[in-house]
Amino acid sequence: MRATRIVQKILANYEGETPGVKANLCRMLMNGKLGGSGKMIILPVDQGFEHGPARSFAPNPAGYDPHYHYQLAIDAGLTAYAAPLGPLEAGADTFAGQIPTILKVNSANSLMSGTAGKNQAITASVDDALRLGCSAIGFTIYPGSDCAIEMFEEIVEMRREAAAKGIASVIWSYPRGEAVSKDGETAIDVAAYAAHIAALLGAHVIKIKLGTDHLMLPEAKKVYEDQQIDIATQAARVKHCVQSSFNGRRLIVFSGGAAKGADAVFDDARAIRDGGGNGSIIGRNSFQRSREDALEMLGKLVEIYKGKA
Repeated sequence: MRATRIVQKILANYEGETPGVKANLCRMLMNGKLGGSGKMIILPVDQGFEHGPARSFAPNPAGYDPHYHYQLAIDAGLTAYAAPLGPLEAGADTFAGQIPTILKVNSANSLMSGTAGKNQAITASVDDALRLGCSAIGFTIYPGSDCAIEMFEEIVEMRREAAAKGIASVIWSYPRGEAVSKDGETAIDVAAYAAHIAALLGAHVIKIKLGTDHLMLPEAKKVYEDQQIDIATQAARVKHCVQSSFNGRRLIVFSGGAAKGADAVFDDARAIRDGGGNGSIIGRNSFQRSREDALEMLGKLVEIYKGKA
């Protein structure tokens, strides 16, 4: 399989990386219905850890079975499937080689007390990813948490080990914790900052939430106003986050967020496309729908990223 010029150009931005890491990035970028376009749609199914099984899968009970998600991602022609250790192990042999996988190596849960710091437990290793044939590890950081420094140090070490073994790293960069208000979690200055932190930590693929036009940090707000940074539309805010990811030298995808109507999902995708983002990583808005509805929605998302819808 020969990489397209678009993919070759993207890979050229990763100048310090091993051939193994680039091969796995290429493997993801060339897979599925968007293969070769530089756009990505990834199915993440790690919500059961944080929200529990009923909140995650009761809307579509087929989702209790990890094989369902593998098959959905394959049949929809997606870029990759991301999940914690257990779900990947549950289908690793049956679906070996059929879709690139991303091992989510840390997770939070909603049974912790409200006084606990916002943090995630490391629940898998780079060797697990290697054993399961994964293309990448996935790791969440919480900029704004009192535990953020520890999380940064953890991913730096895991990323170093993963790169040495030819595995790429995807960083979920979600502002959350003691220093961030609820509105601030998606404020555009904070979202762009979160993307930049992930890039600085060496992420090969950055995952953030779509930003709002709210500005949380007073000193940042002055700069946004003085420099007249355009944050008026979702596409403009995506463009700013792409700019904050080494001016587009790092792949950046955006979370689908809480369950919502299909039209809202499509509007988000058009904004991501028009702002120069690399795509969507969309979980609950796909696996909580029936298989038929999910395949229809994901098919239209592919058409949007191809510029046909």
